[in-house]
Amino acid sequence: MKNKMALLFLYSTTFMIGAMFLFSVEAEPVADKQALLDFLHNMNHSTHLNWNKNSSVCKKWNRVICNKEQSRVISLQLQSVGLNGSIPPNTLSRLSALQNLSLASNSITGFFPSGFNKLKILTFVSLQFNKFYGSLPLDFSVWKNLTFVDFSNNGFNGSIPLSVSNLTHLSSLILANNTLSGEIPDINIPSLKDLNLENNNLSGFVPKSLSRFPSLSFSGNNLTYVDANVSYPTNVHKKRKKNKGLKEPALLGIIIGGSVLGFLFIGVFLIVCYYEKRGKDGQIIKSQKSKEVFSEKKEASDSLERNKIVFFEGCNLVFDLEDLLRASAEVLGKGTFGTVYKASLEDATTVAVKRLKEVMVGKREFEQQMEIVGRIRHENVVSLRAYYYSKEEKLMVYDYYEQGSVSAMLHGKRGAERIPLNWESRLKIAIGVARGISHIHEEKLIHGNIKASNIFLNSKGYGCISDIGLATMIISPISPRARGYLASEVTETRKATYASDVYSFGVLLLELLTGKSPLHGGEEVVHLVRWVNSVVREEWTSEVFDLELLRYPNIEEEMVEMLQIGMACVVRLQDDRPKMDEVVTMVEEIHRGNSGNRPSSEFRSECSTPTPHVIETPTSLD
Repeated sequence: MKNKMALLFLYSTTFMIGAMFLFSVEAEPVADKQALLDFLHNMNHSTHLNWNKNSSVCKKWNRVICNKEQSRVISLQLQSVGLNGSIPPNTLSRLSALQNLSLASNSITGFFPSGFNKLKILTFVSLQFNKFYGSLPLDFSVWKNLTFVDFSNNGFNGSIPLSVSNLTHLSSLILANNTLSGEIPDINIPSLKDLNLENNNLSGFVPKSLSRFPSLSFSGNNLTYVDANVSYPTNVHKKRKKNKGLKEPALLGIIIGGSVLGFLFIGVFLIVCYYEKRGKDGQIIKSQKSKEVFSEKKEASDSLERNKIVFFEGCNLVFDLEDLLRASAEVLGKGTFGTVYKASLEDATTVAVKRLKEVMVGKREFEQQMEIVGRIRHENVVSLRAYYYSKEEKLMVYDYYEQGSVSAMLHGKRGAERIPLNWESRLKIAIGVARGISHIHEEKLIHGNIKASNIFLNSKGYGCISDIGLATMIISPISPRARGYLASEVTETRKATYASDVYSFGVLLLELLTGKSPLHGGEEVVHLVRWVNSVVREEWTSEVFDLELLRYPNIEEEMVEMLQIGMACVVRLQDDRPKMDEVVTMVEEIHRGNSGNRPSSEFRSECSTPTPHVIETPTSLD
């Protein structure tokens, strides 16, 4: 009897194991897998995809994500894999459970695939930087769940379908750099936060429902933009490479850079300047009469005012506006919030002057924000030394860092003469910036513009963060360079948070580890966060790290730990990201063995007393 019971138990156990095995096999999305194989076999591509019919599509295939049950493919991320030619019919259209689709930065040609109307639950579709042509799909209503659409930098023509207005969940619509024509339909979607229709052949008026978006969203078209009952053209003639900075309100000085621009404003007569170029990386612009920079005529009504340059007591820097106007100036860089100059004063003092653009607050609010920022004193935060406010100009004065920014150190020309940024230096940069951001958060401020070009090294080689307090005062379109540092919630809402600062810091960590810019790759743009995730998911972690770091022995473990911290910071959900003080602890733990190299907690900026005093100077800049 016992033998029969044992035999029965054995049979039943075998049956259950077999049933479980069969169930697991059935869980594999066989139909979706075949659709992807059919697509791959009929589409040219230059990047290796490990899509093997004998391996699990959900567990092994790169750039493919399945649902929790591993029964359907829900996400396909094929950006920058060298796809060439038209999409084979009846392939991707069979992925009826697909929610996220990215084919960006390839060389895909042909009309918009008609079969995509079968992908009815798409929420995210990205086709930018390809060679699509023809009309946009007539009926967008089939994708009622769409939140993100980017068809930019293709050859789409025809009009924008009215059916776009039926996408009630849409938050981003990016159709820039195509040849779309006709009038813009009335797209009244309250959830729409990001709109870019630049550089098309659109005509007529910008609909009232879209008037909340800045005029730059429509530039490069034959449109009339209506703002506060005043109508003006966006760009009469389409020029894709045309500089869009001609309407800056600031009238302080002559712009120095790769080119010199005249700024157009009502009632102001532009001075004819003489320009003298120096070097390849910057230009020095001088007036023929007095060699003054930063000078332009102001309106006659402003000549009676007395403007103020405000310093903070305890600083060694003492100069007035006249000294600043006489200084030689060189452009250091142009960013989201304005242009930064190196100003060399006659007393041999050198400072960095940031000329702000698109400041959207009044004088009182601006001064209050400057006072808040000016009180911040921390070894890992670049101190604000002075500021200047007038109707035309808003300036911020900082110390000048001879070494340049971390961005220049990481991405400068690489060759035999280059001195690489070693692992110890990168660790100290990460530690310093983490401490600086944490302190800013303790002061109840959000940075909002964390990137390598805003980071410098203090006297002990630790990172210092600059550009504090500007995100809340300046409304500016998100530049492609800045977009790589921003969390998705910021690009959608244009509102920075503590969590979005953590995300940006995570991108910086990945940048330090990989040596790659957040958006890189030339015509085939690669998003650093997505690239790192895809490589790590395939367990090719060693391929992530900068080749310049691989020459240093015994640092692999530290680099992997730092990579894990960076990836934790850039997760999509805000609540899943660590707090900045937690990040500081984690980063410092990696460096614990080298505590002797840390900056002393007693180190303080020489500007220890933040009480401001005022130096008044005449308004005239003639």
